[in-house]
Amino acid sequence: MATMKTKDGTKIFFKDWGSKDAQPIVFSHGWPLSADVWDPQMAFFAGQGFRTIAHDRRSHGRSDQVWDNNTMDQYADDLAELIETLDLHDAILVGHSTGGGEVTRYVGRHGTKRVAKVALIGAVPPLMLKTEANPGGQPIEAFDAIRKGTFDNRSQFFLDVTTPFYGFNRDGASVSEGLKLEFWRQGMMGGLKGQLDSIRAFSESDFHEDLAKLDRPTLVLHGDDDQIVPIGASALETVKIVKDAVLMIYKGADHGLTQTHQDRFNADLLDFIRE
Repeated sequence: MATMKTKDGTKIFFKDWGSKDAQPIVFSHGWPLSADVWDPQMAFFAGQGFRTIAHDRRSHGRSDQVWDNNTMDQYADDLAELIETLDLHDAILVGHSTGGGEVTRYVGRHGTKRVAKVALIGAVPPLMLKTEANPGGQPIEAFDAIRKGTFDNRSQFFLDVTTPFYGFNRDGASVSEGLKLEFWRQGMMGGLKGQLDSIRAFSESDFHEDLAKLDRPTLVLHGDDDQIVPIGASALETVKIVKDAVLMIYKGADHGLTQTHQDRFNADLLDFIRE
């Protein structure tokens, strides 16, 4: 187990697999999960000759559970400290869901001097919340319901949310009890306060200005049946902002497509990285 301490004294857990001399791929996970969700990708890409790195976001997984600073700006700064601590260069940044927001805000705050490419997978940018300027977003009541479910009975809510997360409520879906239980396990490792704070971070953060600073080859990959981060207000808007972004849509795919479409996703990401 490897950890680092941030400038504010928070211990961040991370995994670092493969050759230390290889090009690094840094994976940022979604809410309320941990670095473990990326294990298949980390093993696959390390086997392809890359160095693969993933961390547990503060207040998630095995990282410290902190009362304050569970914000998107701080998530991005933690990612920057990890990249600088490991002295990574020419890194490929891959972010899923909230992790896509983390990666985008990292670019907005720290630039792309250490970055070669970016992949945003089922990602929350540019803005999830419905506002006058963002009529395609989701109403605040949707996020209030997530807060209430998490606070009232986090254990049951994390089990229940796997159904739309993986599209298990769709006709013909192959339901995996293992995926549901693994989601629950990772979610329950985190701290309640930080996870509640993170709901605001992923739903109310506006990434328009951050996206405009993305000047590296960018893959925007999304399922068109994503029930957690609907494609219309996310990926389809992101590609209007990021110059020359590559949009890849998985027809009928769910939010957890890195797992439900694992082999296809790994192959497509590898092709993008090697282009």
